[in-house]
Amino acid sequence: MIVYTLDPLEDPRWRELVARHSLASVFHTVEWLTALHQTYGYEPVAFTTSEPGAALQDGVVFCQVRSWLTGRRLVSLPFSDHCEPLVASVERFRSIAAHLERVRGDGHWDYVEVRPRSGVMDGASNATPAERYWAHQVDLRPSEETLFAALHKDSIQRKIQRADREGLVYEEGRDERALRAFYELLQMTRRRHQLPPQPLQWFRSLIAGFHEALKIRLARHGGRPVAAILTVRHRDTMVYKYGASDEAFHPLGGMHLLLWKTIQEARSAGCAALDLGRCDLDNAGLATFKERWGAARSDMTYWQYAPRHVAAGALRKYAIQGVKRALDHAPAVCRVAAGRFLYRHAG
Repeated sequence: MIVYTLDPLEDPRWRELVARHSLASVFHTVEWLTALHQTYGYEPVAFTTSEPGAALQDGVVFCQVRSWLTGRRLVSLPFSDHCEPLVASVERFRSIAAHLERVRGDGHWDYVEVRPRSGVMDGASNATPAERYWAHQVDLRPSEETLFAALHKDSIQRKIQRADREGLVYEEGRDERALRAFYELLQMTRRRHQLPPQPLQWFRSLIAGFHEALKIRLARHGGRPVAAILTVRHRDTMVYKYGASDEAFHPLGGMHLLLWKTIQEARSAGCAALDLGRCDLDNAGLATFKERWGAARSDMTYWQYAPRHVAAGALRKYAIQGVKRALDHAPAVCRVAAGRFLYRHAG
């Protein structure tokens, strides 16, 4: 089969494919791709077996990342927990996969990375596993009473009840006040993790693109923001993408209040699932926390077409460790500046 390329930001067929394909997620959307392009300069491109002008039957979307620091690569997709190839059949996917391998082999790119949620890549020739994660998702179809009963009694239910007793106030929005409160908490959280915060422009671009589908959810104690999460709804799935908190107020249960409010609202709005994102295999504490919310765990593997000497995942992890050491005692302004510089290379 002939494989064609298209610009998903300009070709209206991409938006139509995402709207109707059962495996499409928030990460396939034009809004997400636009935010990646506006913030980091990545150029989106999609590959399809559908002829120009014909309705798309399939498509695999990438961002073109050109970095003097981490190389030239196609990634599907940067800063996205998963990005399933939107294919109609195994045969069509193999045609696209063979094309990607040829493009990489011709020297256009150092490597090509695909981040599916399913095992669609298992039959792809010459693709090698790159990184493995756990994915977690909560089924929201049971009743609210059933969902609450499934929560871990000590570490989740009692925390929600504690937040209520402490008088934590829940609010939501996407205006400048909400964004600033969220970003201040994010800087605290990233500092604890010895990482720079994502650029503020990234969140501005997401808000501008998703509008009412995106919410910043805040928990306040005495008027002070103590926890915040950012969620985006796509069709019948609510996606929890970012969380931040003030460590001094963790015992009050702010994050627990926010997640429970998200579950309640998502279920009432007709959502069937809450996507809690990915988790490193060595982060057992985070995996346990998510599973205590009733989330089901599944394996997720990222795949690469790359020469044998390229170990992109190891390279990124090595770079991250270097950043952690360099920023350990850096002031906030330096950490923000480092985030603006480094994340466009991380992808």
